[in-house]
Amino acid sequence: MRNRKWFYSLATAAFVFSTQAYSYQQGPVQIGQPYARPTVQGQQVAAGYMKIVNSGKANDRLLEVKSNVSQSVELHSMRMDGDIARMRQVDVMEIPAGKTVELKPSGLHLMFVGLQKPLLSGSSFPAVLKFEKAGDINVVLKVEPSPPPLQ
Repeated sequence: MRNRKWFYSLATAAFVFSTQAYSYQQGPVQIGQPYARPTVQGQQVAAGYMKIVNSGKANDRLLEVKSNVSQSVELHSMRMDGDIARMRQVDVMEIPAGKTVELKPSGLHLMFVGLQKPLLSGSSFPAVLKFEKAGDINVVLKVEPSPPPLQ
C-alpha cells in the first residue's frame, strides 16, 4: 500500500510538472508549448517555436531572446515568394492585445545561431524571452521532431 501511495504521488507530480512545463505566464502574456526541432552534428542553427498569447488590453512586443545553447538568438520571419522561401531577421515581434501570435514553421520563429552542440530529441533547454511590457519570461524549450501535444 505504501508503494502505491508513493507511485500515485510521483505520477501526480509528473503530471503537474508536464502541464506546467508547456505553459508560462507573466502578467497578461502567456507562452505555450515552446519547442525546437532536433539537429544533427555540425548543424549551426535551429528554429524555435511557440504560441504567445496576450490577454491584456495593451499591445506588447517581443524584443529579444537569450539562451545558452547558442551564441545568439534572432527573431525571424519567413514567407514563400513563389518557390523560394524568404527568411529575414526582424527587430521585434508585435504581440497585439487580445491576440495569439504563433511562432511556427514557415512563419515567425526564433533562430538559434551558433549552436554549442546538437539539439537531441527528448532533451530540453532554457531561454529567456524579453518583452517590452511583460518583462523577462523564463521558458524551457523541449526538443521534439513535431509540436508537443496540447496541454
